[in-house]
Amino acid sequence: MTLAERFNQAFEYRDGKLYWKISNSNAISVGQEAGTEYSRGYRRVYFNGKTWGTHRIVWIMFNGDIPSGVQIDHINGEASDNRIENLRMATNTQNCQNRRMRPTNTGIRNVSYVAKEKKYKVSIQAAGKRIYCGRFDDLELAELVAIEARDKYHGKFARL
Repeated sequence: MTLAERFNQAFEYRDGKLYWKISNSNAISVGQEAGTEYSRGYRRVYFNGKTWGTHRIVWIMFNGDIPSGVQIDHINGEASDNRIENLRMATNTQNCQNRRMRPTNTGIRNVSYVAKEKKYKVSIQAAGKRIYCGRFDDLELAELVAIEARDKYHGKFARL
């Protein structure tokens, strides 16, 4: 029996959540939501002697095994949103590009204000390196440059 078949026997998928179809302990009731939240919104489930991320179980239930070295990425960046339409395969680099926006002093991703120079600096992280894109007098121009850089370096994995 494949892993996908075992997951489909044990769990019911409803709108991004997993519910037990079977009860293999006193702590589990049929119909109960499977798993517990453990970090930054991620959920995990203990099944057949192994701990699994809920998003990985959902992916496998719909698509089969996950190739070695591949991660499952949440397209919208919300770790608690395990709807199948919000999941995709990604490399580690692509998955890191889709992380939540770090706060900057401008509120615009990849744009920060350098008070000493009275300019807006644009830089982006790609392939493990910081790429400097320039300094600009105008915030709107800096934002456009940041959007173009994300599109160029991150493609469909860019988070706006």
